[in-house]
Amino acid sequence: MPGLLRSHDWSSSALGPPSTWPPALKTAADMMLHSSFPMFVAWGPELVFLYNDATIPLLGERHPAALGARLSEVWPEIWQYLVPMVDRALSGKPVYHEDMELSLRRRGYVERATVTFSFAPLHLAGGDVGGLFCTCIETTARVLAERRAAFELRVSDAIRPLLDPEEVIETASGLLGRELRAARVLYAEMSDASGSFSVPRLWTQDGRRPQLRPQFQLDDFGPAIAAELRAGSVVRIDDSARDVRIAGFRSAYVAERIGALLTVPLVKRGRLIACLAIHTPHPRHWSDHDTRLARDVAERTWSAAEAARAQAELREERDRSRYIFDAITEGFALFDRNWTILQMNAEGLRICGLEAGQVIGRNHWELFPDSTDTEGGRMYREVMRSRAAGSVEDCRVLEGGRRVWTEIRAYPTRDGGIASFFRDITDRKLAEDKLMEADRRKDEFLAMLAHELRNPLAPISAAAELLKLGALDEQRVHQNSTIIGRQVRHMTRLVDDLLDVSRVTRGLITLARVAVDARVVVDEAVEQVRPMIDARAQQLTVRHPPHGAVVLGDKARLVQVVANVLGNASKYTPEGRRIDLRAEALGPRLVLSVRDEGIGMDRELTGRVFDLFTQAERSSDRSQGGLGLGLALVKHLVELHGGTVGCSSPGLGKGSTFVITLPLEHDAVLAEDLPSAPSVPVAGRLKVLVVDDNADAAEMLGMLLASQGHEVVIEHDSLRALERARSVRPDVCLLDIGLPEMDGKELARRLRQQSETREALLVAVTGYGRPEDREEAFAAGFQHHLVKPVNFDHLLQVLDSVREGQSAA
Repeated sequence: MPGLLRSHDWSSSALGPPSTWPPALKTAADMMLHSSFPMFVAWGPELVFLYNDATIPLLGERHPAALGARLSEVWPEIWQYLVPMVDRALSGKPVYHEDMELSLRRRGYVERATVTFSFAPLHLAGGDVGGLFCTCIETTARVLAERRAAFELRVSDAIRPLLDPEEVIETASGLLGRELRAARVLYAEMSDASGSFSVPRLWTQDGRRPQLRPQFQLDDFGPAIAAELRAGSVVRIDDSARDVRIAGFRSAYVAERIGALLTVPLVKRGRLIACLAIHTPHPRHWSDHDTRLARDVAERTWSAAEAARAQAELREERDRSRYIFDAITEGFALFDRNWTILQMNAEGLRICGLEAGQVIGRNHWELFPDSTDTEGGRMYREVMRSRAAGSVEDCRVLEGGRRVWTEIRAYPTRDGGIASFFRDITDRKLAEDKLMEADRRKDEFLAMLAHELRNPLAPISAAAELLKLGALDEQRVHQNSTIIGRQVRHMTRLVDDLLDVSRVTRGLITLARVAVDARVVVDEAVEQVRPMIDARAQQLTVRHPPHGAVVLGDKARLVQVVANVLGNASKYTPEGRRIDLRAEALGPRLVLSVRDEGIGMDRELTGRVFDLFTQAERSSDRSQGGLGLGLALVKHLVELHGGTVGCSSPGLGKGSTFVITLPLEHDAVLAEDLPSAPSVPVAGRLKVLVVDDNADAAEMLGMLLASQGHEVVIEHDSLRALERARSVRPDVCLLDIGLPEMDGKELARRLRQQSETREALLVAVTGYGRPEDREEAFAAGFQHHLVKPVNFDHLLQVLDSVREGQSAA
């Protein structure tokens, strides 16, 4: 989870300390504190601006000065666009605006950005609007990607029919210059003889054609820049007056009126052959989007210009063309007016899988009869008829079902035939399909995650409202508390699943390597899932592995693997149906299989059921629950143990079978499992110091501890807590890590230095739960590290250990 601004960061704002804020403002602030989405609040008549860390990229250099400023002063350059949405929200109506295009200044330069805004009014207790709450998500990357795709298509369509290489260069340069709002775009080509660069055509914003030097050397603009281009690196100069790489050569930039420069080199076979340069007279920040557009246009320009030159040479000198087209990396074929194949280069023969003797002199339609009704065949006939160039992406299905994609371009020749260029683009199309599918599954997963996180919030909110009314008897209070606790545990499991998958897929999980009894793994996994199976009246049969079946690995993770597969089977199996778990030793492998009589799945899903973001079809109520991360986690954990996992199903409604294999360790010696003594509460009253700047969290924790008979002292400030501890002499200190003025780790160090608190048990109670967070806490002197929301039973066990120690003493 990214770092979030804490409430004490807002205390110096015009709104005063958070403890004095109205409930609506506190609620909105709390949502921001616990969200990784960009959010801000504008409160009061002055619309005082508060925000969380996720909003900082949108603020840029305005952070942290924007904190506590008026909303109108935060983004003055776009305030006029925000006013209608702000006014509507202040009138009590929510506002949503998707992909609003804005010009933001956040890195020292004005840059285009697109942002999706969602404004909602914040109501005071009397119903009046006291301010507004906004989620503002930057969508620049997605919008720019869509624009890039459209622009690249526009460039391809524009240069495809052109036969003159200089016309290709000028057309592509003009399209790029207008898209990037540049002053000049030039495409320079290297001369083999002199090693210098020449500019065939230059595009300018004002349409004028300035007098160009016929040739120039790269070193004229600085040897550092020349070295980067020769190495194939894109050169970005945001401000030529400041860039240290061109020190001593700025006169050349001043003479050419170059304030900012973006240059893309074209290196082919290890040699720099051309450069595409974009100039502006004033400083400018070149984004990754700008660079990708320029790189794509450079490649397309070079490819189209080369193709145009090749065609010109074909028309002028047919004999020399054979050598040229045999050397290019695209397939080439030449047809006469009767569709006889006159020529095909080596790459074309390779793509077709034929020899020259099988092709030359044959009729195209007789040689490739299956192409008659294809996109490529129709395009060929249209070019022959209209005498206008054409192109198409053609797909063929080979024997065995394999799909092959080919990009085909055709041009009319003077003698009435056509020349064709073609290349295999199957790998590219497959990659595009995978990206689209991955993006679709990601969007479905995010929608499902939002739905799953909202579900427990509804009963929590309702129970909290009932408790606030204060008119409930003891039984109803207990019932509402149980509901809140159950739903909080559910949300905690969801977050734990997300973090677990993230850590495993990034290789941050360290497995214990000990000998583990496979029977113990099966028993503990069944024990975990048994309540869920019993609640659905399902029939579980278990066949244990033979005695002595031992695997080398992490016992807790292995139990998690089997429990996840069993839990998945239970979720998708109707009530009262059977689930079979079988574990057996087959040679050197332990084979665990889980077969259910559930909803089953089609063949397409069985092939990707272990992929991240993959889900079977679900009803809109998501009655089975969960995020579908369990099987992805299973796959990674099994592979980390050197095993495999697979899935099969006869079809929808016919159940599924999951099979896990793990290597057996025949010579391993099991470590003795020493059962821990059960925790027996020992009578005794502990002095507990609770330090948390979140007043509500501290009070609730204090109330729970007091209900167990402990004497509780609560402080919200580190320095006051340090002073209070000297007089109270607590047995246990429960410290939040993220405290104002002095964080919990420093407070722990100082408590260890005081004689009055040197022997106290220090427990970190924090929202930071990464392994490195735990290590830092222990290094600061904490003996325990508990992650919010705290498991109260676990905390009581920690306190019982203190009381037991006192009793023994």
